[in-house]
Amino acid sequence: MTKQQLFSKADDYKKKIQSSRPLSPEESKNLDEYFRIGFTYSSNALEGNTLTISETKILLEDGLTVAGKLVRDCIEALGHSKAYDYMLNVARSGEPITESAIQKLHRLFYEGVDSDNAGKYRDIQVYISGTDYIPPAPEDVPRLMEHFIQQMEYSKKQFHPIEFAALCHKRLVDIQPFTAGNGQIARFLMNILFIKAGYGIVSISPALRSDYIQALIASQKPDNPDTDPFVKLIAESVIETEKDHCRLLNIT
Repeated sequence: MTKQQLFSKADDYKKKIQSSRPLSPEESKNLDEYFRIGFTYSSNALEGNTLTISETKILLEDGLTVAGKLVRDCIEALGHSKAYDYMLNVARSGEPITESAIQKLHRLFYEGVDSDNAGKYRDIQVYISGTDYIPPAPEDVPRLMEHFIQQMEYSKKQFHPIEFAALCHKRLVDIQPFTAGNGQIARFLMNILFIKAGYGIVSISPALRSDYIQALIASQKPDNPDTDPFVKLIAESVIETEKDHCRLLNIT
């Protein structure tokens, strides 16, 4: 399918889901909790976290750690769950996204792993294995982040909401503002934009990890960068998540 065909299909699902609203407060809460588990599992798994979805569920719902798993993996899942709540608050507030909101997302997610760097822009050069792309120098990060946030309000008028959210995800990954955890924060940002645009929480399946990485690499090439594979992968992920949403709401 082309990008536009994927966008159209996603929007058809979006209309079906919106036709089932309003949900009761209890139904909304249950959906939020359902997607908390799936989104926490998938987003962390894309970055190498070894917890399974069932282990993530046990940890977040029952507070039980899993024998044989890295402590860091458990701490990441707990931090991701904290940041998830804040993501929903930002997305539903009606307020524009700010640098401080992105920094708070990182602090909530990462403070259990590295409290010294949580929520703070990096002061070292970082590198991304498996690609020739080199992120900006640390001294350029504050300026690039300020410009990125300023441009978001203008840029969203130029793209379909799915493409806009995907490109914002990509741009945050390009800048790599933090020492670690940039992928998770980019997916938080993307989902804030999706919720603001009327879509639901979108998870990228860990089964697509290789495709996801290769699409990002293609978008970061110095010569002839191509963002279409990445945008299409995100659009396909929107559709798959919407199908799950329809299943939960008994929408044919």
